[in-house]
Amino acid sequence: MSADIFDRLSATLAARGGADPSVSYTAKLFARGPDAILKKIGEESAELIMASKDGERGEIVYEAADVLFHTLMLLAFHGIPVEEVRRELERREGVSGIAEKQARQSAEN
Repeated sequence: MSADIFDRLSATLAARGGADPSVSYTAKLFARGPDAILKKIGEESAELIMASKDGERGEIVYEAADVLFHTLMLLAFHGIPVEEVRRELERREGVSGIAEKQARQSAEN
């Protein structure tokens, strides 16, 4: 699979956001609002943490996919294309995490 899966999945999530909540999991979470999506991200993140602690590769991959899926859902809820996140990651590429954090703190002050 390529990075295009994120684009395709994002488009699908955006399209399903307006679907009937009784037939679409995505539409159901969208209808419940961002708190429901955030709760799922929290739950899936906790499951990823536990899978990592257990060291089961397949479970780590499965739970990481759930975290990414629900994160993409949150982006779609807010109308943020995954391309914006991709650009932000590209901007950060090769930049020290310490330097990047200092730059953000300087901009905030």
